[in-house]
Amino acid sequence: MGIVSWIVLGAIVGFAVNWLVSGRFPGGIPGTVVAGAAGAFIGGAAFSLVADRAVSSLDALSLLIAFAGAALLLTAVRKAGYAAPRPH
Repeated sequence: MGIVSWIVLGAIVGFAVNWLVSGRFPGGIPGTVVAGAAGAFIGGAAFSLVADRAVSSLDALSLLIAFAGAALLLTAVRKAGYAAPRPH
């Protein structure tokens, strides 16, 4: 996937994780996009290690893997005390 695909995937996943998982990524919209892209990278790297193939397209599987990676990243950020609380 190209850089634009990673940014688009990061934005989609970052906003979905902020909406569904408690806590928010720090840094507003840019932080959400960067954290979503980082989560997508983490999820894709972990998937490549477990399954014998890489994530190479923007499809439902890559969105699911990226979501899992971003949710894991948000959980780690929240546990470290850097995630903003979710407004009620």
